[in-house]
Amino acid sequence: MKSGHPAPGETAGFRFVTVYRDREKLSLRTRLLFTFSAVAALHVAFFVLWLSGSAGAAQPLGLGLVVTAYVAGIKHSYDWDHLAAIDNSTRKFVAQHRDPVSVGFAFSLGHSSVVTLAGLLLVAGTASIGQFMEDGTMGNKVLGLVGSGVSGLFLLAMGLFNGSAFVRATQVYRNVRAGGELRDEDLEAKGLVARLLAKPLSKVERPRNIYVIGFLFGLGFDTATTIGLLVITATASLAGVSPLTLMALPLAFTAAMTLCDSVNGVAMMKMYKSAIHNPQRKLGFNAVITGISAVSALFISVTTLGGFVNAAFELKDPVTTWLGRIDLGDAGLILVGLFVLVWAVSAWRGRRLR
Repeated sequence: MKSGHPAPGETAGFRFVTVYRDREKLSLRTRLLFTFSAVAALHVAFFVLWLSGSAGAAQPLGLGLVVTAYVAGIKHSYDWDHLAAIDNSTRKFVAQHRDPVSVGFAFSLGHSSVVTLAGLLLVAGTASIGQFMEDGTMGNKVLGLVGSGVSGLFLLAMGLFNGSAFVRATQVYRNVRAGGELRDEDLEAKGLVARLLAKPLSKVERPRNIYVIGFLFGLGFDTATTIGLLVITATASLAGVSPLTLMALPLAFTAAMTLCDSVNGVAMMKMYKSAIHNPQRKLGFNAVITGISAVSALFISVTTLGGFVNAAFELKDPVTTWLGRIDLGDAGLILVGLFVLVWAVSAWRGRRLR
């Protein structure tokens, strides 16, 4: 009911669960506030941990490690697989007429949960976690295969789904330019590929489902190695660094990555919404953005699955060996630059038409 008291037979806990399930009915501003409040809470948590453990001679060293971890989180958020997963997932939700404000946050939180868990185990003195971080060990290989297999298949599915949407958007764009009418359903992904992928992708119903995808992405320990090496180095060589400061490292990494990924997710949501809700003027923009997202997802999936097959079956052929050795490095920044360029050109053309 509208009052602040539960209805007869309704407990406060039941009402909380009902509100939680219906949170998509909250205003866009409210959900944005919740998302970035969670990001702010992570920043406060790592800062409090660092302050609590910074007393003593190792304070400057602890500060240096925390700053390094934070910068590493920012850098990793612009990896191509992050951007491809967040952008393609956001495109799917926007096409379903939703406002997926927390896609970037959920993916990043799942991804960095692996880092935080590894940090907790290391600080707790669990020596066995080291085998999952050392290249060549069985544990590292198994988790790497799980992470690359899941990420490759997920991006392949999203790339194909958005690829079919790109083909559809291109056809509609040509039809509208030729004088045809535009219907709302014309911008939806259709065809054989969309029908085949409808059931597998139906499991990704809400942005929070992306948390699991992000966690499985992180099992490859590409992010955990970065922060894990920091923790191991600090533990081994800096006896004066407190456990609280060491635990601030994965939280600093998480805070930075969730901030950047959340901003990326919201920015892509606004881009796709502007294209879908103003289709007649921005059909071309919608097609280009969808095409870039689809191509990036397919490229990453082929690269990842090629490396997966090479490692799983210990192949020596030149194709999968080459795919397994591709280092995208800072290529994610190129993808960001492409999106910004397309958005800037679209905004300029829109002003010119007005």
